[in-house]
Parts: sequence; C-alpha cells; structure tokens
Amino acid sequence: MSAMNTSLPNTTQQSVFQQLHAPSIPLDDDVQRLVDIFNRCFSVSHNTILVSGDDEPVYLPADNECKYHRIIFAHGFFSSALHEISHWCVAGPQRWLLEDFGYWYKPDGRSAAEQAEFERVEVKPQAFEWLFSHASGRKFHFSADNLASDIGASESFKQNVVLQIRQFLEQGLPSRPALLMAVLREEFGSELPHTDHFSLA
Repeated sequence: MSAMNTSLPNTTQQSVFQQLHAPSIPLDDDVQRLVDIFNRCFSVSHNTILVSGDDEPVYLPADNECKYHRIIFAHGFFSSALHEISHWCVAGPQRWLLEDFGYWYKPDGRSAAEQAEFERVEVKPQAFEWLFSHASGRKFHFSADNLASDIGASESFKQNVVLQIRQFLEQGLPSRPALLMAVLREEFGSELPHTDHFSLA
C-alpha cells in the first residue's frame, strides 16, 4: 500500500475539522489513528467521515449542518467504530442517503424469533468487523446486542460469520473493505489474514 496516497488535501482536512465538534471524551491514540485512517480513505471518495459520539451510534447522511455523511460511533470505543464501519461497508449508495441506512432497529429485549432475524442480517457486518479487528491487532467479540433477554450469539450465527469470512478470503473483499483492510494492516503492522485466524476453537 506504500504507493497509495491516502492523505487528504489540507483544505479538505480543515473543512472536516471545522464542521465537527471535538468529542467530550478524549480519544486514545489507537482510536484517533482509526478515525484518521478512515477519513483519509473515504472522506473525499465517498464523502463520508468517522466521528466519535457521546451516546448511541448512528449513521447520519449529509445535511445543512455538515456536508459529509457521518458514521458516529459510541463513546470513543474502538470496537464500536469498527462495528459501525462494518455496517457502512454492507450498505449501498441508496442507503447512504438515509439515517441509519433506513433500517428499523428493534431495541434490546428481542424475542427468540426477532433475535434470529437480527443474526441473519448481522452475518456480513460482523464478518467485516472480525476482519478489521484482525487487521488492527484487536480481539473480536461477537455481538448479540440483546442483554435484556439473555440471548447470546447462537453457535449457528458464529459459524455463519466464520463461513462468510472464508468466502471473503477466497473470493476477495469488496473495494471499500479491501482498501480499509490494507491500510489498517499497514498502520497496525498485522499479518495477512488467513482462514486459520478465524475459528471458534
């Protein structure tokens, strides 16, 4: 990736910083590196920036207050940033124009049937998240996001995520996650991903 210029023009960087409020919680060094990496890669090409928020994560399309689409992650958490980026990698251009990509979210306390549907649509995002975690030298944790019902991530869901990762590695990643993976690996010095790195053992 050394031949790729991922830096932003100074005018673009200034525009980004002028439009955003500094987070109330200072970001640790690795989180700031992740924000900088994402914004270098995608603020110009996809008019999208990664922003630390103080509350629940949300995706906001460009509006009168900010000309950039914003992926807002929770409380300066590295894992939240990777998770929200992963959902952006799944969403397509039409959904980039909708708040939270136009998805209706069932809050914590889902039934078993609702949890099964949640898991069905979370396979690709969590596969991307695990790949990004590996590239960043971070441990990945499955998210069931349903603490109130005490329903954790099912074994079939975990297996489906592993199978999706294997498919990505065998067939190649789409362009956005492929670029981010390459830059994360370069920045954090991680090894090339292999199927052996993604197992449930």
